Amino acid sequence: MTSEATGGPSLAERPTLRLKPQAEKRVRGGHPWIYSNEIVMEGEAKTLPPGSVVRFATANGERLGAFLYNRHPLIAARRLSRDPEVVLDGGWFRDRLRRALAIRESLVEGPFYRLVHAEADGLPGTVIDRFGDHLVLQVNVAGIDAHLDLLLGALDELLAPRVILLRNDSSARQLEGVESYSRTAKGRLEGPVEIHEHGARFLADLGEGQKTGWFYDQRDNRQFAAALLRGVEGADGKGARVLDLYSFAGGFAIQAARAGAAEVVAVDRSAPALRLAQQAAALNGVEGRIEFRKSDAFASLEFLERKGQLFDLVIADPPAFAKSKKDLPQALRAYRKLARLAAGVVAPGGYLTLCSCSHHVEAAAFAEQCRRGLFDAGRDARQLRAAGAAPDHPVHPALPESAYLKALFYALD
Repeated sequence: MTSEATGGPSLAERPTLRLKPQAEKRVRGGHPWIYSNEIVMEGEAKTLPPGSVVRFATANGERLGAFLYNRHPLIAARRLSRDPEVVLDGGWFRDRLRRALAIRESLVEGPFYRLVHAEADGLPGTVIDRFGDHLVLQVNVAGIDAHLDLLLGALDELLAPRVILLRNDSSARQLEGVESYSRTAKGRLEGPVEIHEHGARFLADLGEGQKTGWFYDQRDNRQFAAALLRGVEGADGKGARVLDLYSFAGGFAIQAARAGAAEVVAVDRSAPALRLAQQAAALNGVEGRIEFRKSDAFASLEFLERKGQLFDLVIADPPAFAKSKKDLPQALRAYRKLARLAAGVVAPGGYLTLCSCSHHVEAAAFAEQCRRGLFDAGRDARQLRAAGAAPDHPVHPALPESAYLKALFYALD
């Protein structure tokens, strides 16, 4: 017998897998994951297809909830509900999406935000970004992938988007043993999509850009960085100079120009991203004040320092330096070097913004490397703000790694 709602086993047939003795403490404490080395790998635990819905129980038989199960990756089970009998159907997806939507609509003006942030929104391994009537999905776990039609149906019913794009091309899918691909599930993608953020207009390439095409997580940090320019006249009294490293599609650079910067230098290695930034600058009427340079950030900083160039605000928002734990020592050295070089081109009385999106780099470790870099540069500084992602990227209380973004703002003497 199968469930009509899911096409999978009925509740009566739902497998119950067991944890090893003493392995249930984290899950009881609210952690949404179970690791493969915590599971008794016998019977069905060794044969169930990836993405199966199962119950988990302690060694003593106490049921812990319903989970998506995949024996292949280290994160072998992801909790769906504390209720072990929950039915994974269209109603379940609609309930999760309605709750996520209500939160975003109370936080963000306009339909431009991260709608679903994986476990923090109760949808394991799933990211959904909204670009007006376009949605971009990244489904990184086999269990949600197996129920993709239900998720798409719930999104259609709730938001009726014109275009749904599946950017299911992340390395996480390889760990889950599911196919990687990118395709439209609904409609047709026709070039970059315009988005609005704090009064500015930007362009996002949903099909070819990084991740889902835009980084909503830095929304509020871009606004804060731009606000630092209030009253800054620059060394020549003609207005502030700004350096935006790893500029991508111009988020920080354009907000700085809109805030009154007289000159902005935007540096990125991606020519397509810089073209989008140039177009967005024109949309906002600030194209005459932004110079776009295709270059490596470290090389640019070394060149600017040799030339004695100084800026009133320097922003460095690099991609993840540590994509795995083994990268951590090298990443920490890179953050220290970046802080040193960036501080070296900040004018006296200027500001510095340093960011990390590496979830393997803890906030304290990142702050320490920034501190060392500032010391190496011989700069005295005061930290003005330590921030994370915008609130449409909620943090799961039991998953500190979901607080991946770190942004530190300094005033330098």
